[in-house]
Amino acid sequence: MRNSFRFTGLVAGLFIVFAFSSASQSALARGEIVNFNEGSAGTIVIKTSQRRLYYVLGGGKAIRYPVGVGRAGMQWQGSAFITSTRLKPAWSPPSEMIRENPRLPRVIAGGASNNPMGAAALTLSNGEYAIHGTNAPGTIGGFVSHGCIRMYNADIMDLYSRVHIGTPVTVSR
Repeated sequence: MRNSFRFTGLVAGLFIVFAFSSASQSALARGEIVNFNEGSAGTIVIKTSQRRLYYVLGGGKAIRYPVGVGRAGMQWQGSAFITSTRLKPAWSPPSEMIRENPRLPRVIAGGASNNPMGAAALTLSNGEYAIHGTNAPGTIGGFVSHGCIRMYNADIMDLYSRVHIGTPVTVSR
């Protein structure tokens, strides 16, 4: 009986350690802390050729996330800042997308399975672009959008919790 209690306690302890470890890892979602010496702490740097977004932590470190970026001819470079943060945003396709596909609905409700914005969106000051989640995770890592930056939903939620309106964003090749 005594050994049975020790074994049960050991298993329970291992489960608690495993659960805590898993929770800590999921807090970073798919992002990983890497060496990075560009930008100041609290900024976002996107490298479209790498299909990576970096959230700069400072001290030579950043969290690196995989992203989907604009297709050929639809990429952009430059500086912007976050103008709004939205959870489960509704989506209205820009006029260019409607011209390409007139059958698109004019608005897709937030949280809908066919909403391309996913779990959250960070809108940018330079026009109709955003950093947002996606309900099509297979597109991450590709040249897939009309200029927006796509992230796994878990990653956009992690980034969402770290940024605020006014956070600087730099996009380069």
